Amino acid sequence: MTSSDELRELRAAVRSFLDAHPGAADQTTWRRFAGELGVAGLAVPEEYGGAGCGLAEAAVVCEEIGRALSPLPYLSTAVLAVAAIGESGDDDAKERLLPGIADGSVTATVIFPDEAELSVEGGLLSGVAPYALDGEVVLAYVGDALVEAAPSARRPLVTMDQSRPLAELTFDGVPVRRIGDAGARDRVRDMGVAALAAEQVGGAAHCLESAVEYAKQRHQFGRPIGSFQAIKHKLADVLLQVESARSAAYQACAAPADELAVYAAIAGSYCTEAYLSAAGESIQVHGGIGVTWEHDAHRYFKRATSDAQLFGPPQAHRARLARSVL
Repeated sequence: MTSSDELRELRAAVRSFLDAHPGAADQTTWRRFAGELGVAGLAVPEEYGGAGCGLAEAAVVCEEIGRALSPLPYLSTAVLAVAAIGESGDDDAKERLLPGIADGSVTATVIFPDEAELSVEGGLLSGVAPYALDGEVVLAYVGDALVEAAPSARRPLVTMDQSRPLAELTFDGVPVRRIGDAGARDRVRDMGVAALAAEQVGGAAHCLESAVEYAKQRHQFGRPIGSFQAIKHKLADVLLQVESARSAAYQACAAPADELAVYAAIAGSYCTEAYLSAAGESIQVHGGIGVTWEHDAHRYFKRATSDAQLFGPPQAHRARLARSVL
């Protein structure tokens, strides 16, 4: 387990980089972020060029990415793809793909069955993933297998939340390479849910920080609006939500394999709603300026809204949790 001091240093390095490259998503920025900082390889085993850490360490990066509203493909590449390849048991795939992910020369993504209608016949993949996290290497769970395939067409999508690029991936009878079976599919997805929860914590924390700072500066009736009880209570409630969400997210990211499904469902439900609440309350505290195009409050609200659909809405996570514990 990485020490607290090392995690603080990691957080500081990631935050400094993202602050210096706001909104950048080009390949050069990704290579510097992934390779120079070494963050893309945090969960990659050392024999493949990574740090040999785990999801708990990657969660620190995810939180900072959410705080900065960065469009870098960390979730799809360094979490989902690394987990899918690692859980596949295919040594050839690990040797071929993980070093490139670790050094930042490759981006990747994973498509789950509920995100697309895909089928494999005669070793050829057909179908469309209408809203997919994009990546150079595309892995897909189809039937009982995890396969790798190159899309015959990629169409970038214009979406409400422009901070997380999505694309329509079309597979028109393209050859597939089988990576492994689909036995670890749910675990990989749960790791994505946990990592997304950490991102949501970062976004919610930024919304709280922004609202608190504005409440100190904005004066009404000769006093900072933060001195009014209604604003104090509103911000205190958001603080409770953010800290509770952080506990839920990091517990999920550190959960052992046999408990991951439960803790991921808790984090997916709670962190999603905490982010939506924090983003909405931030707009309320900012008042009129909070609904202007020039202020970034609307961008965090859009990210919170799109995150709520990425791996399913809170209700879906609670339903899954109920099936697990009842």
